[in-house]
This record gives sequence, structure tokens and C-alpha cells, in this order.
Amino acid sequence: MEDIRLILAGAALNQTPMAWEENLLNIKNAIDEAKTHNTDILLLPELCITGYGCEDLFLSPWFADSAFEKLLEIKEWCDGLTVCVGIHIIFERDVYNTACVIRNKEIVGFTAKQFLARDGVHYEPRWFTPWPANEVREFEMMGQRYPLGDIIYEEKGIKFAFEICEDAWRPNRPAERHMPKGVQLILNPSASHFALSKTDLRYRLVVEASKKYQCAYLYANLLGNEAGRMIYDGEVLIAQNGKPIRRNDLLCFKDVDLEVAEVCFGENPEITDIIEYLPPIDENKELIAALSLALFDYMRKSRSRGFVLSLSGGADSSCCAVAVAEMVKRGVQSLGVLLFVAKTRMFSMHDMDYFDSIPVEQAIKELTGLLLTCAYQGTVNSSDETYNSAKELADSIGAVFHSWTIDDEVSGYISKIEDAIERPLTWEQDDITLQNIQARVRAPAIWMLANINNALLLATSNRSEAAVGYATMDGDTAGSISPIAGIDKAFIRQFLIWMQEALGYEGLQHVNQLQPTAELRPASESQTDEKDLMPYDILNLIERLAFHDRLSPKQVFEHLITNDVAGTEQAEAYVRKFYALWSRNQWKRERYAPSFHLDDYNLDPRSWLRFPILSGGFGEELRTIND
Repeated sequence: MEDIRLILAGAALNQTPMAWEENLLNIKNAIDEAKTHNTDILLLPELCITGYGCEDLFLSPWFADSAFEKLLEIKEWCDGLTVCVGIHIIFERDVYNTACVIRNKEIVGFTAKQFLARDGVHYEPRWFTPWPANEVREFEMMGQRYPLGDIIYEEKGIKFAFEICEDAWRPNRPAERHMPKGVQLILNPSASHFALSKTDLRYRLVVEASKKYQCAYLYANLLGNEAGRMIYDGEVLIAQNGKPIRRNDLLCFKDVDLEVAEVCFGENPEITDIIEYLPPIDENKELIAALSLALFDYMRKSRSRGFVLSLSGGADSSCCAVAVAEMVKRGVQSLGVLLFVAKTRMFSMHDMDYFDSIPVEQAIKELTGLLLTCAYQGTVNSSDETYNSAKELADSIGAVFHSWTIDDEVSGYISKIEDAIERPLTWEQDDITLQNIQARVRAPAIWMLANINNALLLATSNRSEAAVGYATMDGDTAGSISPIAGIDKAFIRQFLIWMQEALGYEGLQHVNQLQPTAELRPASESQTDEKDLMPYDILNLIERLAFHDRLSPKQVFEHLITNDVAGTEQAEAYVRKFYALWSRNQWKRERYAPSFHLDDYNLDPRSWLRFPILSGGFGEELRTIND
């Protein structure tokens, strides 16, 4: 067999559900860029016309018709190359997730996804129907008939076929059937969400598949914060016969990120352009890249004018502040000052000229001041340490910083209730009430700033607090977006140290020396989070064992004992406290602001973990943990 060479391209796209104009512009730009490289086959991500996160809209027939009309527009751009574009199709009242192949302005066919993602954050079986293997049917749309199903295609004599995202993660994946049919190229359009270290698994999945099946493998993922919660890293991979040929930089701020490679097909294909991949992954680098891109996309896609933050000087709010500062820095580094400013949709041409005229570092700091407003809201229980921590951090990154006290408002509410119930409130009798009113009184003023600025209010709850409800509803949970709610407290604490040392945020030096505390009780009590709860590393371990590993309370207890995490009596106390707090606080998790999915699991009932608001609270299970 004579060698045949194909120029392959994969494009990561930053799409938005139902943003037809923007989505099609990104698709057209990807096609136009691919043409400049004389590309033979361009692969675009899964469901990229509509956006992957359209949820129940996929069930609406009019929505499928609209998407198909857009597909016919895209078809006319595909002169001189083959383009593979993700779209859903309704056929015999079922909805199918497909990849459409367009060759030189003609639709060749639609390959339908065979395995649907149904675990963790995935709910694909709610909308889509899996397609049976080895079956091809025809459907009619707008007066034309098209093949639909498990199709083998051909380009210049090279047979190619698809695995659509989840298809590749199953043992009986479609590639097992493609190879005996002479397929030499597999295309994988994906909407594979970000999670820490997941790119390593995905990389190995693609490269090892190319080795096992002795084929070329082209993979293209979505990019950015598409629909609010999920983040996509925009990975594009090209591999052949176990050798990686192309891999892009992940989590960039572009709308389109294209990778191209010439691939040789034959008995012994020439593979000379091999890239080097060096694991392990630094999860701190991954996290700050994902967090900053997610914030930027959430801000611009919601058409908000920056962020407002109640900056307490503690770990969680400080983490949020630095994430916004990094958003600006990374955005400017990725796009340049002018394009970053333009994509915020906030500034005039005069403003753009100004930012283009000043040094980049000055522009970054001034832009941070325009995109982040902070306020320290102290009480008699607040310390000089947390005030200094908040002020120094805000000043160091260029954020606007306000400071006021809320003692008068707290006293006013306490006085009203004391008059109503005809007795004084005391710390001995009314501890939770007196703590919570301080947190709740902070909410109205910070919301006012957010409204004045037309900005997003950042809630600062973390995953460890969400697990046990250690947060005041309508107080420190108030916000438009909760960016770190998917990260546990232990990770955040080391993350802050890393950001100080590796990224140079010296304004974090004070918070990194403080013990996490709500500062809601009198200073004489030396309140800390871990004194109120338990050590965070143990809390996080119990949470993971219970809901990621899905162990019973007794199995969790036995794990703590067996692994010398705690003695029998202490382990029992930790487990009982965790499950009691977990069970009574599901209503809080239901009401938290939207959060980003950042780890391999989270506690958000809207995305990963559902639990009843009312339950028996593990009563029987806890009674027998030490039997």
C-alpha cells in the first residue's frame, strides 16, 4: 500500500448554550483557520452548534430544527475540506447525540453516540438515546435524506470512524469494531469536563488507543466555562501508533484553539514529529488555570461588570480575591491587553486606547481594580490580624478596598428580638443565633455594592463547610457564584501557600499565618473552625469515604481505626458528628450559589451528589458503628 498523507486538525471551541451567533462565528473561524493549513479533515467538539449544556432544551423539537438550520449554514463554509461538527438529531421521537460529516459542502452522514455518560455530573440518558452498534438508518430533514448511525467514512482512501466522548471510556468501545473493518483513523469529538488530573487519564486514553488499534487518533474537546458549572480544558490531541504528535496548551482564553498535523498512513507510517509529555500534573497549576478561566467566562457570558467580594482576611475570601487577580493576569497574557479588554464587554474605545498605552503590569493592576471591589466588614469580634490581612492583600493586587463595621446593625437586630421575647440574648443560651446574625448582617451592604457595580457577588463557601453546613445561610453563603465550593479546605490552605510562593502573591503572607476562624464569638473564646468541627483533613477524609467511595458509616469508622487516623472513641465521635451535620444540612447545599466542578467529585446536588432534604439521618447506621 502506497503511503497517503492527510492533514488533520482539531479545534477546541469556547461555546455557550443557545448563543447561535457566537457559536457559529467560532465554528466559521475554526474552518477558515483550518483552510489556511490546507487541512483535509477538521474535527470540532461534541454538540458544538448548540452547546453541550442545553439540558432539557434537547427534548424540544423546535430546538433540533433550529440547530439543523445552523448546520446547513455551516455546510456552505466547508468548501475544499471535510468538517466534522457535533449536533443532536431527533429521529422517530428519540434524540441522538451525533457527529455530522460534511465533505466539500455536502453532508455525508451522521454518526450517533453509542454510550451515554450517566455517572457523576452526567445526565445524558435523560435527553439522549444510545445508538445500537453496526446499525445504519436513514432520516429525512428539510426535504433531504441522510444516513444516521454507526458509519464508516473515507477520505482519500483512508477509512475513518468516530468515538464520541463517552464511547472511548467503555471496555467495549466502538474502536473494537472499527479496526477489523479497515479503519485507520478515529475521530473523537468531546465535551469532557475538567477535573484535577483528568487530562492525564484522557491523554493516556487517546495515546494508548492509537497504539492498541495501530491507528491515528484525533481528539477535540470543548473549551472554557460553557454553561455555568462545568469547565472544559479545550484539549486537542493527535496521536498515531502510540506516539503523541500534537497536544495544545490547555485552559487558554481563546475562543478557538486549533492544532494541525500531517499524518502518514501506510504499512509502516513515517512518524517523525513526536511531542514529549511529562507527568505528573501539578494540580495547583491546573486549579488556578481552571478557576481563572471559569471566572472570566462566567463574568462575560453573564454580561456582568466584574466582581464584588466580602474580604474577611481569611483563607476562603483571600483565595477568591487572588483567583480574580489571576483571571486578569492570565487573560492579558493569553489574549493581549486589547483583546482581553474587548472580551469583557465593559470598556469604551477610549478605555481600550488607554490600556494599550500603558505598561502591561500597570494595565493588569488597574484592570483588577476595575473588576474587583472588596469590603472588610468588621465587628467587635474581629481582629487586627484579619483586617491587616484583607487590606494588604487587596492593596497588593490593586483591588478596590472598603472597610466598615456592622456593630450598629447587629445591635439593632439583637435589641429588636430581645424586646420581642422579653429577655436578653446570651452566648450561653443563644450561641448560634448570635453568631449567625453577624454573618447575615454583612449580606445587605455587600449586595448593594454588587448591584451598584452591576457585578457578580462572590460567595466564599468551600466544600468542607458545605459537607457539614458550617456556613450561615443568607450570610456568608450569599452570592451570585461560589467559585471554590468544589474545593476542600485542606487543599485551599496549601493552595494559598503555593500562590504566595510560586505566583508571587506576597499579600497572602498574613492569611497563611492565621488559623481559619469565623470570628463570630468573643475573642476571649479563641474560636477556630477546627475547634468547632474537627481537623479538616479528617473531615475531608470522612466526606470522601462516605460519598465518593460510597462506604457505609460503619465502614468509614473502621477505615479510621484500621489506618490509625484516630482512636476508637475519637473516631466514633468524628463519624457521628459528621453524619449528623451532613444529614441536617442538605437544605443548605440545595441553596448554595452555583459552583464550579473542579475536583473528581463535588457536593452540589445540581451536578454530582443528590441527597434527600428530609431523611432518617443515618440513625440506625450510626447506632451500630461500634458493634
